[in-house]
Amino acid sequence: MAETSKTTPKKTTARKAAPTKTGATAAAPDSNTAEAKTRFNAALEEAKAGAAALKAEASGKAVNLREQAKGKGEDWVSEAKAYGEQAKGKAGELAVEGKTKASDALSSLGKMVADNAPAIDERFGTQYGDYARKASRTLHETSAKLDNKSVEEIGDDARKFVRESPGLAVGLAAVAGFLIARVLRGNRD
Repeated sequence: MAETSKTTPKKTTARKAAPTKTGATAAAPDSNTAEAKTRFNAALEEAKAGAAALKAEASGKAVNLREQAKGKGEDWVSEAKAYGEQAKGKAGELAVEGKTKASDALSSLGKMVADNAPAIDERFGTQYGDYARKASRTLHETSAKLDNKSVEEIGDDARKFVRESPGLAVGLAAVAGFLIARVLRGNRD
């Protein structure tokens, strides 16, 4: 037996040669680059214009809001002043009412001490009765002085007293606070 060899012909693949850059094909990449740059520049200019428009709009809104805030601030200041004036008026009314009540209380206390002076004479002697009558006169005089002074004058006198006798003023305030606390505690029970 004879062997026969079969050989197959080799396939050759032909490569296509790349086109050479000549004429129209050579200009394509440069024109693409130029076109891209033009588009980019146009987009950049459009973005700048948009940003400028947004900036102008934001600036306009900021000015508008600033004006609104200024107007509201002025309104609030005027309202606060009006409330302050109302509070000042009410405080003045309460001070006058308090002055009247204090004067009436001093007068009533003076009358009560004067009414009890004869009983003090009988129990403890005329010397102590005279002390009571003197205290009653002092209370009536103080009540009359209080009635004749304005609230501002009383405030000035109180400041002067505190400056001249700060220890005594603190002591009197403590006693008054203690008495008020006792009265209020008595009301709760």
